[in-house]
Amino acid sequence: MNMHIHAKGHSEIMANMETMVTESDGLAQSGFTPDEIVSLLWLQQWYQNGGSDRVTMVRHLEFLKLLVMNGELEV
Repeated sequence: MNMHIHAKGHSEIMANMETMVTESDGLAQSGFTPDEIVSLLWLQQWYQNGGSDRVTMVRHLEFLKLLVMNGELEV
């Protein structure tokens, strides 16, 4: 096994986990329940990793995120 590739993969996994923790904290502060947070993070991963119509869906998710961040959408 190439240790450089293994180490790089590990650092990417750790970075993704840190991002998820940060996003999870932000969603919790916005009033989402733990179940909703898990669902949102799962959907985010699914669409980023090959959802069939992911470009359109990602745009919708980004729009929803913008609405929540600007207080335009109540949770």
